[in-house]
Amino acid sequence: MSAATPPSSSSPALDTFRDIILWRRKKVSATVVLVSTVTWILLQVNQFNFITVASWLIIFILASLFLWGNVLRLLGKEPPNVSDFGISEQTTMEITNTYRTFLEDVLRWMFHVTVDENWFVFARTLAGLLLLSHVGALFDFLTLVYIGITMVMIVPVIYMKYGDQIQRSGERVKGEMGRFYEIFDEKVVRQTMSKCVKQEKEKKSD
Repeated sequence: MSAATPPSSSSPALDTFRDIILWRRKKVSATVVLVSTVTWILLQVNQFNFITVASWLIIFILASLFLWGNVLRLLGKEPPNVSDFGISEQTTMEITNTYRTFLEDVLRWMFHVTVDENWFVFARTLAGLLLLSHVGALFDFLTLVYIGITMVMIVPVIYMKYGDQIQRSGERVKGEMGRFYEIFDEKVVRQTMSKCVKQEKEKKSD
């Protein structure tokens, strides 16, 4: 008797998202980039109001669906039945589990940074947050969202093609950072702590 196949941990929603950011569904990926670019240009460059752009988009979608349905009727075809359209319970649970897993990972990361006694991780996290705050001061929220979408659509593809080179470069940088941390810990942190302990002992002896 053959062993039972373990259920796949991947979900259709995650598979679809992975296909989009890896450009396996080129039309959908191109649409995401095009819509985000047009939206950013309208709101940021041309200074249109968000409600105005949203209204135009809804008008375009409604007009397209109306024309599509009437063209199908003129051609003697039945338009698709949308009365049964809805979000399944499985899809809802998958989305909920995805968000729950993300929140759990964020909490674990926060405890790993703050509770674990790893000065290198703590310093690296603070440096990253300071850099992020500086970048946030240079751009508004809409531009940051657009940059984030663009990076999500570009970086995974580049990593898939040049992952080996990126990993080797990352290992070299990590090694250099590790050596720098060891030197900093030995020359600065330990000497400072030893001086503090020595001063405390001298105060107590006095």
